[in-house]
Amino acid sequence: MRRCTECAVRIEGNWSRCPLCGSHLVGHPSPDPLPSVPLRFSRRRLLRILTVISLVLVALSFVVQLWLGHRPSEFGAVRSVWLGVCTMWLVALMALRGRRDLARSTLTLLVLAALVCTYWDYLTGWHRWSLTFAVPIMCGCAIIALVILEHVMRLEVGEHALYSALTVLLGIVPILFLLLGWVTTPVPSAICVVLALLSLALLQLERAADVRDELAKKLHV
Repeated sequence: MRRCTECAVRIEGNWSRCPLCGSHLVGHPSPDPLPSVPLRFSRRRLLRILTVISLVLVALSFVVQLWLGHRPSEFGAVRSVWLGVCTMWLVALMALRGRRDLARSTLTLLVLAALVCTYWDYLTGWHRWSLTFAVPIMCGCAIIALVILEHVMRLEVGEHALYSALTVLLGIVPILFLLLGWVTTPVPSAICVVLALLSLALLQLERAADVRDELAKKLHV
């Protein structure tokens, strides 16, 4: 059984850090006294929802293409919608394979994709499609993926709060782009901000009772 030298307590289970103070534990792990309860959800339902939303987004990409025509400076709009669909699926696949680090993995994915798009935009003449279309659309699709995962998988309250904070962060990024004047068209950033606000409201409405119960337990009221 592992032991925390700071708290002077022994801890059962496969913990690497003390759940009380966060210090590293010493000793060998012992079997967890609590049974492992697998997360129950319908993968078929999750994939069906993702497929329907992906088809809608792809159809919208063709509408945007017809609207913009073939102006070279606006090609990034069409590419960004497809990139957003890929982002949404990658976030969902990460959740299915290892959902414990989903928030950090989602941020890492978005940062890497944003850097690649920005560099690509720079190499092709800096039309700013990466900041105008790619990053806001990827953030919006990541928000959609988080809402779908929360709705289908019924995540724990702690993860629910974490994903709500991530939704706020993804909504702030386009606001910064708008305030700094880095975009050529404000529509994608504005849509992402509205989407973040609606998603945050939906997340809070769905789990408001659970959040209140959790806060009552934490605050002992």
